Amino acid sequence: MSSTVRVHPTAVVSPKADLGEGVDIGPFCLVEAGASIGSGTTLKAYVSVYGVVSIGENCRIGEYTSLGGEPQDHGYKGENSRVRIGNGNVIRENVTINRATGEGCETVVGDDCFIMDGVHIAHNGHLGNHVTIANKVGLSGFVSVGDYTVFGGMAGVHQFVRIGSYCMIGGMYRVSKDVPPYTLASGEPLRLTGLNSVGLRRAGFSAETRSRISAFYKELYSRKTLFSRSLRAAQEKKDSWIPEIQRILEFYEGSKRGVTFWGRSGKSRNETD
Repeated sequence: MSSTVRVHPTAVVSPKADLGEGVDIGPFCLVEAGASIGSGTTLKAYVSVYGVVSIGENCRIGEYTSLGGEPQDHGYKGENSRVRIGNGNVIRENVTINRATGEGCETVVGDDCFIMDGVHIAHNGHLGNHVTIANKVGLSGFVSVGDYTVFGGMAGVHQFVRIGSYCMIGGMYRVSKDVPPYTLASGEPLRLTGLNSVGLRRAGFSAETRSRISAFYKELYSRKTLFSRSLRAAQEKKDSWIPEIQRILEFYEGSKRGVTFWGRSGKSRNETD
């Protein structure tokens, strides 16, 4: 253990844990053998880091957070699985991030994410970079979230759902189908309500790129043509689209649960196809 590591006298830290320079472990924490904590990371009071967890550098972990606990999954049989957390993350109080189900599988959090109080990230979840998750959001097993996506508080995401990059999910709504990149989603049932123009502008997307993405979605969800036909036509000329639209098409190609549709409420005729 490095001489720059600080461990509160009440903390229980295994000598077989790997602690980087400047790690600060607060009162009543538990760090098991096999855990890895990167340089400059701080654990506040009562944090549990199980032996299947690796945490990157310069993270801040809030009180009563549990990292790497067994998955809440009937299918878990004690297999060797892990949690991998990147650099620069802020994980606030009472967060739970469970290890994966499946031999050698991981639950992954990328870099520079902001995960607020009471969030639950279930087994086999995968967060990209710069994801912001507000208080009490629950992500079920095998949920995938793209870079720079933002969740409003108390949203709930069904297992196996995929959410694209640069999305914004409204608070207190349930997400039961995939949400394609660059969109806003809210309502009950959940619907796409527009382009995440503010988020895209802040991220440096040009006005022309935003306009082309918006026009693409309008054409894709046009009531003049069934959605499946519009999507097939767009895919046939995939190579001619700008990279952002190509990524949208790749997202649709990978959908297994179906994709959230455009509109306020009720089932559109596009959705019946």
